[in-house]
Amino acid sequence: MQKLIDQTCRLLSLLMVACPALMVVMVFGNVVLRYGFNTGITVSEELSRWLFVWMTFLGALVALRSHAHLGTDSLVARLPPIGKKVCPGVTHLLMLYICWLLFRGAWQQTVINWGSTSAVMEARMGYFYASGLFFSVVAAVFIFNDLLKLLTGRLGDDELVGVRESEELPQ
Repeated sequence: MQKLIDQTCRLLSLLMVACPALMVVMVFGNVVLRYGFNTGITVSEELSRWLFVWMTFLGALVALRSHAHLGTDSLVARLPPIGKKVCPGVTHLLMLYICWLLFRGAWQQTVINWGSTSAVMEARMGYFYASGLFFSVVAAVFIFNDLLKLLTGRLGDDELVGVRESEELPQ
């Protein structure tokens, strides 16, 4: 399972790199075409927005997997070992619930907008809102995997406190 998650994160990272590369090519090409040749690529702005939204969700997944989001550990670091295990367990359950809420909302938006199309690309708007569906499902898998590691005792004591000071990070 861990190997599959790591490979998924590598793929997500590659897609994250491809999104801004495509955005730069499309927007720069559109600017050159507009000013130099009085024409343009009509889908470049809309597709760039779509890629930006997807890139944001992909980046949030990679950050979630590597525990790179902002956080504070002032309470958890002072707790006894059992408290350091209970707090992450509770937060993982809360995050799974939030993933469910996000999934439900994104599902409703996808269904509502499935019949409508975007203005320029004429693509189904449901694909735009499917980014939330994708994020919620993959994030739930990542969180559930971490919760399983916690419950089975495969997390070391150093991994129970998620936030590290910059001085504590290996150089």
